[in-house]
Amino acid sequence: MKRSRNKNSNSKNDTLFFNKIRWFWVFFVAAIALWTISLGNVPLRDWDEGSHAIVARELYRTGNWLYLTFFGQPYFMKPPLGYWIVAGSYHLFGGVSELTTRLPVAIISSLGIPLLYLVGREVFPRRLSAILSASVYLTLLPVVRHGRLMMLDGIINTFFILLLLCLLKARKRRSWALGIGLCLACIALTKGILVFALGAIAGLFVLCDRDWSIFKNPYAWLGLLLGITLTFSWYYTQWLEYGDRFIQIHLGSQNFDRLATAVEGNDGPPWYYLIELLKYSFPWLLFWPGGLVLAWFGQIRSNSPSSPSNFANSLFKKRESWANLVLSGTILFLGTISLMGTKLPWYVMPLYPFVSLAVGANLTQLWQSRKSYSRFFVAFFGLLSVVGLGGCIYFIIADPQPVLIVMGLVVAATMGVVAWKMRGNNPQFIPILAIGMYCTLALLMLSTSWNWELNEQFSVVRAGELIRENTPPGVIYISFDYNRPSLDFYSDRIVNPADVPALRQHWEAGGYLLLDAEAMEALQIPENAIVGTTDGWTLVRPL
Repeated sequence: MKRSRNKNSNSKNDTLFFNKIRWFWVFFVAAIALWTISLGNVPLRDWDEGSHAIVARELYRTGNWLYLTFFGQPYFMKPPLGYWIVAGSYHLFGGVSELTTRLPVAIISSLGIPLLYLVGREVFPRRLSAILSASVYLTLLPVVRHGRLMMLDGIINTFFILLLLCLLKARKRRSWALGIGLCLACIALTKGILVFALGAIAGLFVLCDRDWSIFKNPYAWLGLLLGITLTFSWYYTQWLEYGDRFIQIHLGSQNFDRLATAVEGNDGPPWYYLIELLKYSFPWLLFWPGGLVLAWFGQIRSNSPSSPSNFANSLFKKRESWANLVLSGTILFLGTISLMGTKLPWYVMPLYPFVSLAVGANLTQLWQSRKSYSRFFVAFFGLLSVVGLGGCIYFIIADPQPVLIVMGLVVAATMGVVAWKMRGNNPQFIPILAIGMYCTLALLMLSTSWNWELNEQFSVVRAGELIRENTPPGVIYISFDYNRPSLDFYSDRIVNPADVPALRQHWEAGGYLLLDAEAMEALQIPENAIVGTTDGWTLVRPL
């Protein structure tokens, strides 16, 4: 009898393990597919992608893995881990291209989805909440799009989610705590002082969750020591090589200065990131406020749920782990970036795991609730269905890419069915919405419009090829308003903007110019100085 009971217990444990692993692999495959589909079908974009790719390419060419350079000059903007990863991709896949530049970053970023599912399994009492949270994170447009670009924010999210998983797993198996310090080191070696904000969130979560065992765990202290050693070693080598100049630029103008001032004019009001959420996080954003309310007033361990009337008392009650995690991350991180002087859209990326957990909790409550769904939600999804049809018509007229036309139809159909299901108080609207959003994003990534900033200015690929094949290494001057790092990347030259008088001086001094029609006319360039023309731009050689 005892043997039979043990056999049943083992069978039950095996079933639970299989279900947990099964969903992990479902999210793993779904994320990898969405993050890598048509990854190299559009050029690298300006600013972060172009600059990061130049640094990684120089590392690949020179083999100097310790001291980063940008066109031969010391590069102090970011720590090296992201560039090491991309340069490793160049070696592994045989060269530099859009695909090999983005692929390793996209794969690491996509791993955040199955890892968030595992975090959800640790903090939520039910697997459904973990599944829904991971589904939301999988289908958030900014998470997918920025995770596919050669930017550092997607991999930062994955390192941070892994840190949280190590912290939670260490409650049951102490050796997991070793990963906490190593994840902190990965964050520090990717985006510098961001480690302080994300580390503070983890610390605040531990305090709110009252889990003091982590402070007695020797693996946690060993991991922290290893992480500090790895991080400090790189920073120390840079200081030995470059002295105070490295400290002033890397830690000063490129890190701490961003907290108080608007570096390079990137400023905005305190509500800047709320606007970013409003622009790009629909339709899941509709369920975010309810998730935050639920975290604050709802699932509380002691006695019955609190209500808004006893707000002060709820401050000191012991919440469930998911609520502590959501509130710690949301309040601390959103508050920090909102008060920073420098505002950039991708700074909000580490907030999205907390948004997803909050939305997942609210969707779980809606799944279980017998109450009628909000009429506002029904009307809003109905409106989104109409917008989807309008988008389909727009794409037929203005941008006739078949995948975008189909995408418009999928949006219209999904939102229409969701509105219909919600009107009938049917919780099946949740998987329908998740699947519809996944298909919508997959179609967008199949198109050439997922990196839409490329359409804001002239194409750099052919202009870069014209410069690269017809000029010696050095500085080229262009009749444009600002520097474009993507043009620097494709031309393999530094292409500096200049006004007409400066362009004349550079040309007379023996410089090559890339000119638009207006500058060509103003400078009266003779025919024998023209090297070639592409997309309205003319390359001019010195006489």
